[in-house]
Amino acid sequence: MQTKTIFSNKRVLIMHLSFWCLYFSFFFYQITFFRHRDDINIGRALVDALTHVLFMGAVSYLNYFIWLPRFLKHKNVGRYLLEFFVPFVIIVFLHISFKRFLYSEFIEQGKGFMNSGKFIFQHAAVTLFISIFVGMLKFVEDWFALESKKKEIENEKLVSELRFLKAQINPHFLFNTLNNLYYLATVNSPNTTEVIEKLSQMMRYMLYESNHPLVSLEKELAYMENYISLEKLRLDNQVPVSFEVIGNPKGVQIVPLILITFLENAFKHGVSNNFKGSYVELSVEILPKSIVYIVKNSKLPKDSILEKSGIGLQNVKRRLELSYPNKYVMEQAETDQTYEVSLKIDF
Repeated sequence: MQTKTIFSNKRVLIMHLSFWCLYFSFFFYQITFFRHRDDINIGRALVDALTHVLFMGAVSYLNYFIWLPRFLKHKNVGRYLLEFFVPFVIIVFLHISFKRFLYSEFIEQGKGFMNSGKFIFQHAAVTLFISIFVGMLKFVEDWFALESKKKEIENEKLVSELRFLKAQINPHFLFNTLNNLYYLATVNSPNTTEVIEKLSQMMRYMLYESNHPLVSLEKELAYMENYISLEKLRLDNQVPVSFEVIGNPKGVQIVPLILITFLENAFKHGVSNNFKGSYVELSVEILPKSIVYIVKNSKLPKDSILEKSGIGLQNVKRRLELSYPNKYVMEQAETDQTYEVSLKIDF
């Protein structure tokens, strides 16, 4: 599993290859310019540097792929130390033996220092350091992989929740609109055909456009205008409704169907043909980096909108939290006669 991970992740593979290329270059430079530079040839230096990297890599990746994963699985320190140091000592011995063979003529001439205990200790220490460093890379890579997986799972959960919340909007909208159609049909309204046409446009928007994470604000406003037209027809145009757009919505994108709930609540709880003081006022102001949406409406007698807004408002609050975390401010105010909600969304 670990082998598959490192070689399937190009970024990690490039990081490992870059490290060993740099280490090879450093060691080769060290050989040719600081050790035996008067006697050593380039070919011997290349062989020394290459085999040095191969032996170092053998210890490092045995630790990376086998010993460390076993330790992380079983949490047995004694077993890990035994598995690590026995092969470690063997590989270091083989490496030093090869280096002595490679530089045998220098050793015979008394120019080498590979027989000294200091050289053996330094070589073992460097090998140990490199293997520990590569092992630490594994911990870092595993941590990033785990964080990436957690983020992926969280994103999947958010997407699923958003889809569920959107799915709740569709039947809610249909229920309201079918009620309007039923009312118009019962009174034989000549506007029934117009209602069906606008409903068709709105359904097209909901079925095709609202499936995207973002839609143009222009389309969202057009959807709201159609909704207002339907409500006006239902109310026989007896209720004053104003809808003001300040600024240019062109090029602005927004989460679909995020504004409609407040409008629905305004008509549901604030207006009636039997209540003469009914009204709805809406405004959308487009600023350079945000939009401000305000809905103000009358309130039917003995009706508390804050208490009765129900699933629709809970839905939109949750969608705002998921889609605009820390980028929105929503405020509500209610008196005996009026209800007002304002929403500011930053982009």
